[in-house]
Amino acid sequence: MINFNNLIDNYLHRGASQKKIGRYYPSEVGSCMRKVWYSYKHPQEIKPELRRVFKMGNMVHDFVVDVLKSEKNPDIELLQSEMPLVINEKDFILSGRVDNILLLKSKNEKILVEVKSTKLLDIYSEPSSSHVMQLQLYMHATGIHKGLVVYLEKSTLQAKEFMVGYNPAEIDKIMARFSELHTHLIEDKLPQPEAKQDEKMSWMCSSCEYREICDLACGSNQ
Repeated sequence: MINFNNLIDNYLHRGASQKKIGRYYPSEVGSCMRKVWYSYKHPQEIKPELRRVFKMGNMVHDFVVDVLKSEKNPDIELLQSEMPLVINEKDFILSGRVDNILLLKSKNEKILVEVKSTKLLDIYSEPSSSHVMQLQLYMHATGIHKGLVVYLEKSTLQAKEFMVGYNPAEIDKIMARFSELHTHLIEDKLPQPEAKQDEKMSWMCSSCEYREICDLACGSNQ
């Protein structure tokens, strides 16, 4: 008997990867800093169910690219997708990929489009602050100062989009945040458990792969 769940898990399996201190990722900017610290100091394999979620997200992204480059949508032009991007700071590097760069033909205007798949569209009455911060970094690096965060519901392919304008003040805060992470990693000092301390971030704890060791650290007042 063939077990397709096993086949899928085998196909998606990847070993735990060691991230390099000094190279950080825009997608991490809104995560709990302690979780990000653990991912550098104690890398773990991603759970099979989470790999499936990531794969579905990638499939949604591929679908959006097909939509954006289709001749059936003549008012826009997809200029680039999955564009590599590097931001060099004094002590560290930020490395990421811009989902999509669109040309709005009627205004001859470029727009960055950051696509996020979601299980439920109704939970978004505004864009996630972490997604906005990620887009701010991309706008800063590309010089394209208009962006969209687009949420696409996986089960229905219904979409909800939010316009985001460039805010230089946010860049200073974001860079300061990465600088703080870098210092904690270099000094091997465990950051505060942000998700436990901030009600808006508390949902992150439920699916965090480092929850057990974080709880233990909190119990020992670290």
